[in-house]
Amino acid sequence: MDKRSKIILAIFLAVLIGIVVTEIVRPKPLNWRPSYTSSDKIPFGCYVLYKELTNLFPGQEIYSSNESLYNILVGRDSSKTSNYLLINDFLDFDKQETHQLLQYVHDGNDTFIAATSFGTFLADTLNIELETQHSIKEDTVQIRLTNNSFSRGVYNTHFSSVDTINSTILGYLEFDPKEGLINSSTQEKTESPNFVRIKFGKGNFYLNTTPQAFTNYYMLKENAGYVANAFSYLKDKDVYWDNYKKSGRIVINSPMRFVLNQESLKWAYYLSMIGLFIFIIFKAKREQRIIPVIKPLENSSIEFAKTVGGLYYEHRDYTDLIYKKINFFLEHIRSHYYLNTETIDDKTARDLAAKMSKPLSEIQDILDFIILLRNKPHHSEQDVIQLNKKLNQFKK
Repeated sequence: MDKRSKIILAIFLAVLIGIVVTEIVRPKPLNWRPSYTSSDKIPFGCYVLYKELTNLFPGQEIYSSNESLYNILVGRDSSKTSNYLLINDFLDFDKQETHQLLQYVHDGNDTFIAATSFGTFLADTLNIELETQHSIKEDTVQIRLTNNSFSRGVYNTHFSSVDTINSTILGYLEFDPKEGLINSSTQEKTESPNFVRIKFGKGNFYLNTTPQAFTNYYMLKENAGYVANAFSYLKDKDVYWDNYKKSGRIVINSPMRFVLNQESLKWAYYLSMIGLFIFIIFKAKREQRIIPVIKPLENSSIEFAKTVGGLYYEHRDYTDLIYKKINFFLEHIRSHYYLNTETIDDKTARDLAAKMSKPLSEIQDILDFIILLRNKPHHSEQDVIQLNKKLNQFKK
């Protein structure tokens, strides 16, 4: 390496090191993204609440669940009753998860859910409806149990309809329409239910539409009393904390997930890769392996066709062969005549006949035969022969 290359490399490394050092020492901006995970200390994480669970449920086991709700409920000890806590900005349960959650509560357990959406299946079963008013200012929403206004990230999401037979309203949201973004004719403060208890079987659902109240930001702003009162309705039993259905859950499928989750190891890994890349570049400029002579590939199309034909003849899978020939034929129509073959009907036949300048009867005949073969569950050798003849006639 000559002197000029060494100087360029030194300057490059100095700039790279400067960028890395700057990124490490510069203050990080406050992260306001919703997370709700037990490990996040950002404003809308749930680190404070998770650490306080041992005080809210003294003497009880706290299980942090990093698996899907379905797996946890299927594998749990059904002989013991417990509480399940789910807190996130939006929650949506599929049919299997909803069924397991309903069975869990029906058996005498309690479930506390704080979210602005509870999923279609669960909402329909519990006969509840939610409404969100987006025309309000963030700092004008108040919860009945406190006098504090929610200054960030909270909107007026409340229950617009509940099952009055099995439900009990436990809390309200208060909002002054005069302080909204849109002028309102209503002059008095309005209140809407945001916290309800729904009895289901032997257990209860506790549903809260203000998940932000349980985050670090509001737990540290004298809102801990509201959280304690909300959780006081739950049984003094073991607690399952859901850490899976979270907006801030980091999903890394790479085998390097441990290294990438550690800040120091991550930067060491990146710097090693960059250094190795630089080394390869400069090493390649000095040395190069002998380029081997590569013989051109032989044309073995005929042998390949014979092999494939022999396999089909041996297995006599006429159905698979017919489907492949039909798909190849339809692809030919799409790519050459630009017709949609997802649905084959009279319009397809007319358009194809017009573009190919062939009689409509001939086109209709082969398309009808294709539809007939598609609807047959089993096919014979005669079907293959007849289809092949029609396709060959079509291409002439």
